[in-house]
Amino acid sequence: MSEIIVYGSEYGTTERYAIELANRMNIKAFSYKTVKDLSIYDTIIYLGGLYAGGILGLSKTVKLIPANSKKTLILITVGLADVKDPTNTDNIKASIQKQIPKEIYDSSKIFHLRGGIDYQKLSFKHRTLMSLLYKKVKKIPPESQTAETKAMIDTYNQKVDFVDLESLNEIIKNIS
Repeated sequence: MSEIIVYGSEYGTTERYAIELANRMNIKAFSYKTVKDLSIYDTIIYLGGLYAGGILGLSKTVKLIPANSKKTLILITVGLADVKDPTNTDNIKASIQKQIPKEIYDSSKIFHLRGGIDYQKLSFKHRTLMSLLYKKVKKIPPESQTAETKAMIDTYNQKVDFVDLESLNEIIKNIS
């Protein structure tokens, strides 16, 4: 069975997970920007960073999967939200459903990892978006804030790293 790891990473967190997963599984990892053909692979493991509700590079990668093929897609998201909170993972899954065809979504295995953010490394566009989002959630009364919005307020404009490479062990166990 041939496998490939494809990843979409803007600032490096998802790439760290992808490279580590590739090393542990002894398969190759490639940025979605460089992949042109997935027809020769039986299993595609896609790691994608979460940005503004979307998964970086996922739509482009899914378009490379031949229609009506019996390929296995393993989808791993990487974002700031606490992946142990079902509300967060439900929101991520709803976003995934908007990005890929139903038949691919229904046959995919989906996992979630926690990433990080370094505000100093964000592009102007992303810094601006985060600033607007911060100002919006800061106005929410404390009793109405979710764990995710509280965490955003607490960590705004800081460097935060929730990467846990050992969390890959559970994923490997579930996909092997």
